[in-house]
Amino acid sequence: MIPPRDQLSICFAHAAYQMKACWDTLNTGIASFEVRDRAELDRRAAEADVIVASGMWHNGLIQSATRLSFIQSISSGTDQYDKVALAAAGIRLASAAGVNARAVAEHAIGLILALARRLPEARDNQARRVWRGMIGDLTQREDELGGKTLIVVGLGRIGGRLARLAKAFDMTVIGFRRDPAAGSGDADSVHALSELGAHLPRADFVALTCPLTPETKHVIDAVALRKMRESAYLVNVARGGCVDEAALIAALQAGMIAGAALDCTDPEPPEATCPLWAMPNVLITPHTGGETTQYEKNVNAILLDNLERLWRGESVLQNQIV
Repeated sequence: MIPPRDQLSICFAHAAYQMKACWDTLNTGIASFEVRDRAELDRRAAEADVIVASGMWHNGLIQSATRLSFIQSISSGTDQYDKVALAAAGIRLASAAGVNARAVAEHAIGLILALARRLPEARDNQARRVWRGMIGDLTQREDELGGKTLIVVGLGRIGGRLARLAKAFDMTVIGFRRDPAAGSGDADSVHALSELGAHLPRADFVALTCPLTPETKHVIDAVALRKMRESAYLVNVARGGCVDEAALIAALQAGMIAGAALDCTDPEPPEATCPLWAMPNVLITPHTGGETTQYEKNVNAILLDNLERLWRGESVLQNQIV
């Protein structure tokens, strides 16, 4: 059980997000403090009953944060948390799954449009003050999305919304999810992940919107890349580990696929010597697909809802992990 409202202390731990400032606008009367780096979190973790964190979390806090009873993850992913150790310590954990589904899906369709309309090239030409002339080579022209086929790996909240956006552009959408029986949503068809290889040759775009699990680790590897069309693009708004980066670099260098748009890499950021930085057919965004002006507000709504559930003694939390 967590302490009552007037005795509770929340620690907001993030290097950039304005979680506490947003929380203060709610006028909850609940005491809170903010830390901006891991060293400060280590020093003050024992003051908190609730920690709101993402990348700053480390599992040593399970022992040192002696008052801790609940963790609200700022992110959808919870790979960094030792769920077994948390359960053993009686510490609850909830994710922020779905909080950025709209934003990430919009980012993904933005990346797809940028690749199809060759917007990175246009921006580069602008910087060089080059007015590109008309092009006779059809392979070098901008393209249309209508009639193209999009594969969505991970037909959950983000992937499902991406499918809906893609259908608005008259694309054919093939979805893949762990349990196809859960439904196809706006996709034209849905399949098990084990069938991905058979469908890759059909795709003009392959978008990853899945969580990183043992099943999706390197779901796009050298074998998968060889099955894709030379004209196809890979879009990753999931996790860097879902792609075998060495295999992707080799495929791009060999012209096996047309290009890639990556909102996540492994590691993040890529090493300074990584070839991806300089490839003209690669668009990299710094894992900002889920960031919007509404992000803190959305996470705090989940946090407040979960606190109310805990005070009521409910056993099920919103986005419960532990």
